[in-house]
Amino acid sequence: MAASRVKVLELYKNLLREGQKFADYNFRNYAVRRMRDAFKENKTLADGASIEKELKFGFQQLELIKRQALISQMFKTEKLVIEKPL
Repeated sequence: MAASRVKVLELYKNLLREGQKFADYNFRNYAVRRMRDAFKENKTLADGASIEKELKFGFQQLELIKRQALISQMFKTEKLVIEKPL
């Protein structure tokens, strides 16, 4: 149980970190919001098999987000008004 808790926290931190790498403000906020919602939705899981299944899915999504964030960095656009410092 403790090992899976460590894995879950590691996955959560990595997903949030990678989600912050999107160049576009809207994609960045959507990714972070979606990750938080997904983890809140699944925080009541108690069955080891379902936890492992969700962890596997989470790590697959992490790889997808890494690729998409990299592509996003390649095609940057001008920052939005809400992103610019005052």
